[in-house]
Amino acid sequence: MTPKHSLLLLAGAVLMATAGAAEPDAVVQAWPARKPAREAALEARVEAALKTLNLRQKIGQMTQPEIRAVTPDEVREYGIGTVLNGGGGWPGQDRAATPAQWRALSEKFQAAALQATPGIPLIWGTDAVHGHNNVRGATLFPHNIALGATRDADLVREIGRATARAVRASGLHWAFAPTLAVVQDVRWGRTYESFGADPALVKQLGQASVEGLQDGLKEGRGVLATAKHYIADGGTRRGIDQGVSPATPTELAQVHGAGYLGALDAGVLTVMASFSSWTDSAAYVEHGKMHGNRLLLTGVLKERLAFDGLIVSDWDGIGQVPGCSNEDCPAAINAGIDIVMVPFHWKAFYNNTLRAVEQGRIPMARIDDAVRRILRVKFSVGMASAVPSTMDALQAPELARRAVRESLVLLKHRPGLLPLKPTARVLVVGPAADSMSHQSGGWSVTWQGRDTSNADYPQGTTLLAALRQRLGAAQVVYDPDGGQRDPKDFDAVIAVLAETPYAEGEGDVRITENLRHSRRHPQDAAVLQRVAGRGTPVITLLYSGRPLYVNDLANRSDAFIAAWQPGTEGAGLADVLVAPADGKPWTGFTGRLSFPWPAGPCQFGAHTASPWWPVGGGLSGKEARADVKPLPEPADPQPICPL
Repeated sequence: MTPKHSLLLLAGAVLMATAGAAEPDAVVQAWPARKPAREAALEARVEAALKTLNLRQKIGQMTQPEIRAVTPDEVREYGIGTVLNGGGGWPGQDRAATPAQWRALSEKFQAAALQATPGIPLIWGTDAVHGHNNVRGATLFPHNIALGATRDADLVREIGRATARAVRASGLHWAFAPTLAVVQDVRWGRTYESFGADPALVKQLGQASVEGLQDGLKEGRGVLATAKHYIADGGTRRGIDQGVSPATPTELAQVHGAGYLGALDAGVLTVMASFSSWTDSAAYVEHGKMHGNRLLLTGVLKERLAFDGLIVSDWDGIGQVPGCSNEDCPAAINAGIDIVMVPFHWKAFYNNTLRAVEQGRIPMARIDDAVRRILRVKFSVGMASAVPSTMDALQAPELARRAVRESLVLLKHRPGLLPLKPTARVLVVGPAADSMSHQSGGWSVTWQGRDTSNADYPQGTTLLAALRQRLGAAQVVYDPDGGQRDPKDFDAVIAVLAETPYAEGEGDVRITENLRHSRRHPQDAAVLQRVAGRGTPVITLLYSGRPLYVNDLANRSDAFIAAWQPGTEGAGLADVLVAPADGKPWTGFTGRLSFPWPAGPCQFGAHTASPWWPVGGGLSGKEARADVKPLPEPADPQPICPL
């Protein structure tokens, strides 16, 4: 090797080292610097409590089991400081458990915790993502994608307050909400948990949600909110759940980080780490799983943004960090995770973490930092609930009904068709018209929201029931498959089409599929085909967790409505479909899209060019003229959409 070559190699090595050193700083500098705001009295209380805990008790504070896998006696034995119930986890595994039964179990856990660590309470977390959705009989609100269509921060704030009231009625303290994802590809199965594709809208509504959930936190009315899933969970390539999100540091901060800045402004006290990974597309650096990313968890969130609350892992999320398992992950704790959600492997995790600290693989200073954060959060909560443990406390039907009305987006209509007259005779078709599970979507009583029946929503009203209440039972005929009655005998046909309910993972549109609803749910297309073009106008409602390609269905409809997944109050749908009986003016449709609506089966992007409707699109229904030109119906690409 010549001296010239040696010098070139040395220069290259220096440049590489310099780039490697500068890149983390560029990531941090992309975020606005914030200053911590601490209360001296609270910090003194935290320090005093910390001194009373031994190492085992500190690890107990950091360990979060699921209620199906832990007993009050074990909470006492291990000094457990927090529990959760996942989707499908109920007291005594009774999905019909009452608020009083939920609170009774909470009080047993609390008593055990206070015996183990006097003066340090236990907090119980739950996925209350559109109301207190795990508790049978609670009002369920439209999902966030629908709330994004309302663009109404005051409404979102009120829904947060109502959700908090329901959670506190059952003795719980912590809601794993809101999701602050800015979704880039609607194939992601959690798209409906996002407020929209606009970072500014996500920031505005996310902040309002946190404010509502935490209102009255110290007085026992509010609950801890959770900003999730940090960060870029909505930016994964091809919308693959728990996948890789490519973004520059600027995009990470300004697009995916917008909601977190709003949540911090609202005083959010907990943040949940994302299952996903981040790749810096500017520096071409793969940063790996978020649960092990110290740069973003500690360097950005805790230090740059001065977040003094706690970071909680997602369900067994530590097991995805290289070199870790669900039972053992010093790397995640060292990266900045404070509470580790280990639903069923918590004993092994507890023992492995204890051993890791004793062996010096987790510094004692990191354990103390985590427990300080946990104590700071706990001492910010009024533990005594100010809400009675009654079914009434779980109810907010008028608020939910309003949310449904404001969230509906009219994509097509024939002038003069809507609203229907209060005397109209209507044929209702589609199995989803009388299905609370399709109307509510995922995260409803169960995790995926599928294995439920209308009996699991005793306070709910389907669209069919709401129309019968509004028009009279004799005026509404139900023909689920659309093949038994002649549409000519009616003033209008109301067709309800729907995605099958889904939640994370199972809701992804796979790479071999596309957004054509008729392909994924051919039975819906068949129902519509039976009633369309028969001389009676057809009003179609689509229950979905994402925008879908529906040109063929819209062409067979005289009106087409994006109804999202409206929750338990189907009366809100009837409010907009039918003219007021008291002669008051009809408000029409006020919802406007927070995602573009695709014009083709492969338009997955949240910023796609030439959609059918752009962000902000939608009709009022009062237009005197409407575009009745048929939409193009392009064939599906063969064999799959372009990658």
